[in-house]
Amino acid sequence: MLCALAAGSCSSKTLQYPADYERMQRIDRAVESLRDAYQKKDPSAFRAMMAPSDHLESLQHQVKADFETFHAISLEFKVERVIIEGDNVDVYVRWQGVWKKHADDTGMRQRGHTRLQWAGTQSVLLRDIQGDLPFGMKTKQALSDLPPPKPAPR
Repeated sequence: MLCALAAGSCSSKTLQYPADYERMQRIDRAVESLRDAYQKKDPSAFRAMMAPSDHLESLQHQVKADFETFHAISLEFKVERVIIEGDNVDVYVRWQGVWKKHADDTGMRQRGHTRLQWAGTQSVLLRDIQGDLPFGMKTKQALSDLPPPKPAPR
């Protein structure tokens, strides 16, 4: 009888901090929604994830250029760390992706680390992004295609 009572008590485990768990779920969904909107090349869904900001507006222009340039985008996020301080949330992400200009293209492979800075408790919106961004690959490709500078004559 003691074994049955012990087994029954273990199966009814409740969350100790349900509000924190719900917030982490919202943050996780926000990160996934941002990645999904970019990968599906959905500018309105991508924009909907962002708080109004001049810095993020320039990012939206770069993302729009990516959508116009690349036929297919495959992007993976691995969340490494989440830091919550009040309404501010920093999500550190390791990412990798492939950007293809056409169906037969082998694609441009890139990877890096970035910090996604979110704000909000009930509604989570991206307020800033820092690091090696997975967005704006058209610009990165254009910069890498530039010929190296010629040495100055002596």
